[in-house]
Amino acid sequence: MTTTLQDCRALDAQDPLRPLRDLFTLPEGVTYLDGNSLGVLPRSAPGRLAKAVTQEWGQGLIRSWNDAGWFTLPQRLGDKIGTLIGAGPGETVATDSTSINLYKVLSAALHIASRDHPGRKVVVSERDNFPTDLYIAQAVCRERGYTLELVDDGRIEEALGGDAAVLMLTHVNYRTGAMHDMAALTSAAHRGGVLAVWDLAHSAGAVPVDLHAADADFAIGCGYKYLNGGPGAPAFVWVHPRHADAFEQPLSGWWGHAAPFEFTPYYRPAPGIGRYLCGTQPILSLTALECGLDTVLAAQPLGGMAALRRKSLALTDLFMRLVEERCAGHGLGLATPREHGRRGSQVCLTRAEGAYAIVQALIARGVIGDFRAGDRAAAGAQPDILRFGFTPLYIGFEDTWHAVEQLRLVLEGAEWQRPEFKRKHAVT
Repeated sequence: MTTTLQDCRALDAQDPLRPLRDLFTLPEGVTYLDGNSLGVLPRSAPGRLAKAVTQEWGQGLIRSWNDAGWFTLPQRLGDKIGTLIGAGPGETVATDSTSINLYKVLSAALHIASRDHPGRKVVVSERDNFPTDLYIAQAVCRERGYTLELVDDGRIEEALGGDAAVLMLTHVNYRTGAMHDMAALTSAAHRGGVLAVWDLAHSAGAVPVDLHAADADFAIGCGYKYLNGGPGAPAFVWVHPRHADAFEQPLSGWWGHAAPFEFTPYYRPAPGIGRYLCGTQPILSLTALECGLDTVLAAQPLGGMAALRRKSLALTDLFMRLVEERCAGHGLGLATPREHGRRGSQVCLTRAEGAYAIVQALIARGVIGDFRAGDRAAAGAQPDILRFGFTPLYIGFEDTWHAVEQLRLVLEGAEWQRPEFKRKHAVT
């Protein structure tokens, strides 16, 4: 049965999460389907940042490290993130960038692996993993005499024998939206004596995650996507308690010292997750991140991550169905798995020609998604991707219908063939 605009409006009217949309500043006339790259501005953030600047910094000055609680922000925000990823109190810190945090935990994992299995010299990852993860892994492997082995999805488990020491995966694939079974792959890794490192950049705040139930070893993730922390927001690190004191992470800055204000000349790591801090923390950025985290935590009285997940699946199901109903015959394919258990909170469409220009034409019509180039090195050369993220905190069913309607108009009118939509920008 065809879904109408009126059907979508009725779904919005019945949506228990609908009030959460009011927590955000959404530009008039924009349908924003790029929260998987940069979350929307929380309505509370400008005022909270103004207070941090004018009162805490302007008036409190250095006293605010104590009086305003600046010093403990990484741990306090880490605990808020921990509630979204199945971590216990005191196991997560908000700090640095995803790339830097991956360097820390991958170094720690290889230290533990070299102690327990000194002959194993391979890090296994997915060929289609996010490039920064692969670049960091290449650097760490080069430093420590390891080899990075890249395999296709579907062949990961068979790569976990022999010389494998660490498995490094992103939970939800940035390019396709496909989601790994974290518990199953972690279990397979552990059966082979392999440690499991997970990147939650496209998971935290988007899909339910339970690191303890999955028995993961290490995890890192991003603060500026589904956590709505703002551009370049601090990332986070989680380490299973069984590993937390096993290794002095290599970026041993003074904030990771057991007693930083003793100012001793020799490093003594803080206990537990505190040692994964490095230098002085970016307080204004952490302040903005807390506003973003509070928007996600506002869903807890309404069903929390389970409710957000139900709505996310309903939105992405609707988007796929509407594209097939209303945009048939225009060469669009689907890169995202249809199965709920295999899908994150985005839908990725493929097209052999003009994907970038179609996205630009959509943006001109007020529908913001993004473009990712196909992997030309992959077997069979993957096509380019039109990527659409669905953040259920602020995206509704009418938004979804409207996005597909604008896509239909772009395709039927061949608007994407206009020269201005083919000019590449620095950020795609």
